[in-house]
Amino acid sequence: MRDRLGEYAGPEKGDLTGPNPVDRGKYGSKIHLITERTGLPVSVGISGANLHDSRALIPLVKGIPPIRSRRGRRRRGPGKLHADKGYDYRHLRQWLSRRGIRHRIARKGVETSQRLGRHRWAIERTMAWFAGRRRLHRRYERKAEHFLAFTSIACTLICYRRLTK
Repeated sequence: MRDRLGEYAGPEKGDLTGPNPVDRGKYGSKIHLITERTGLPVSVGISGANLHDSRALIPLVKGIPPIRSRRGRRRRGPGKLHADKGYDYRHLRQWLSRRGIRHRIARKGVETSQRLGRHRWAIERTMAWFAGRRRLHRRYERKAEHFLAFTSIACTLICYRRLTK
């Protein structure tokens, strides 16, 4: 049966969605984000809510565009990466080291989350800016490309507002 817009109503929830493990299995999406030190978004991606955060790190780092500097050649990646305990895996540490990225990843069972708090607030603030956008607070689009486009527009607006001040 079709709805008034001509789309089929059924069990399909859309691309890149999955059952949320902390919200009674409701289908949803997760926004993955890398920011620079002040909170400007550098790389953004989406996935199903059931995908572990660590699986999104490599595509996000690969998605960072080359950075033009006033002198010298373009930088291909960040110099340092701070991450929480969700990214504490040997293969991720080795991958970052091979790419020449110094990493500061909290270790499970060893460190508390308090030590990364002074670096993590930039990400939390940027995620709060995303949450202020009603279109991103709840996913209304079935197609992942559309949701990613709205996420990219939100990143552009965040950068524009921060850089024009």
